Amino acid sequence: MTADEFRRHGKALVDWIADHWETLDERPIRPAVTPGQVRDALPDAAPERPEPFSDVLADLDRVVVPGLTGWQAPGWFAYFPAMASFPAILGELAAAGLAQQGMLWSTSPATTEVESHVLDWLVDLMGVPQTWKTTGPGGGVLQMSASDSTHTALVVARERARTGGARERARERTGARAEDQVVYASAQAHSSVEKGAMVAGFGHIRLVATEAGTHAMSIDALRTAIATDVADGLTPAFVCAAIGTTGTTAVDDVRAVAEVGRAHGMWVHVDAAYAGSAFICPELRGHADGLELVDSYTFNPHKWLATNFDCSVFWVADRQPLIETLSILPPYLVDSASESGAVIDYRDWHVPLGRRFRALKLWFVLRSYGAEGLRAMIREHVRLARELAGRVAAHDRLELVAPTPFALVSFAHVDGDEATTRIADAVNASGHSYLTTSVLDGRTYVRVSIGAPTTRAEHVDRLWDLIAAAT
Repeated sequence: MTADEFRRHGKALVDWIADHWETLDERPIRPAVTPGQVRDALPDAAPERPEPFSDVLADLDRVVVPGLTGWQAPGWFAYFPAMASFPAILGELAAAGLAQQGMLWSTSPATTEVESHVLDWLVDLMGVPQTWKTTGPGGGVLQMSASDSTHTALVVARERARTGGARERARERTGARAEDQVVYASAQAHSSVEKGAMVAGFGHIRLVATEAGTHAMSIDALRTAIATDVADGLTPAFVCAAIGTTGTTAVDDVRAVAEVGRAHGMWVHVDAAYAGSAFICPELRGHADGLELVDSYTFNPHKWLATNFDCSVFWVADRQPLIETLSILPPYLVDSASESGAVIDYRDWHVPLGRRFRALKLWFVLRSYGAEGLRAMIREHVRLARELAGRVAAHDRLELVAPTPFALVSFAHVDGDEATTRIADAVNASGHSYLTTSVLDGRTYVRVSIGAPTTRAEHVDRLWDLIAAAT
């Protein structure tokens, strides 16, 4: 493909994407395909000869679109948002076109420095501790997902507990064995904490009971679990506080969790994967009280900040334990800029060596929306959710099963699980609205997550009409 052909085909593809977005509400949210149907539309073998790009583009409609789920559709109320936006898409295109490999500062200075600077911007925009900037002892890095961020924090915590501090270059273990270390998280915490603990080789994970009503981690239950483990000769190593759990967006008491964790020498991590974007609005930051006490923190702009996957922010209060844990220096990576100590080499901040220019799309979003635009978007989603929660609370056959601190509404039918499931089935059968159910304390409930980039008040009204009709 020549540069002129690239220009022509690129314009055609951008037009196709714009047309696709403009017709999202006209398409069914859930694809009407059976397992294997998409593969059956593809030839058995790759082509031997080049095909016209027009044929490739046509197969987006013929093969791909029928098997797509409408994550960006205005009637998307399932799971959590997986936001995208035109500025982010253009940023992704620019990153692909530049094709940088940012493993070291020297392999792409712009990739490293734009990322560091944009994440320092976010420190100010989100109201998190100033020491998390790369100009201080901490710093931020973009990971693929919050799961990766949490897994990374777990590995650092494991190594710190093994060595009692900075590890030796010879990797001698002088402290607690991983098999004797314990991870603590709320029973409502994301499954990535449990999976990460398993991958990192921790011997024990305690899913701590939650408080009735708020579904936040019980601090008394946490203290009891720690005391029992210490008495049994185990080593508390890591505790995770959640701000906005996946099930109900419950908010743990970060300050209390951190105080308990620090008293026992644990690494304190905060998972704010979904809700962290909301802290661009000052009035919502009360949910994050106590962040100055934590060791690491993650949130996903690719959920609720108009930036497409993958783009997960991982901040540490002190970057030295992170670098000491993950730095391995083969001779082919020895570099004078790195040895000067004046640069950041992000290869030492996560598991992969290779890394792409993820920050470019986030930079495009921040500049295209401005902080004011992003605040307006978050505030409107929160307003729509709280209005819907009010409708649910006022209905004599429905009841809220959890608070609505952000933009998730959790409710059930008073007649039980069958009636609740009937509501979800009726909404999802409409074709234009989609939500999911979950289980809390043995009870089925409906989750309505508001945050798709195209969702407006009329789409929430349409959803409510479906809910009311099925109640």
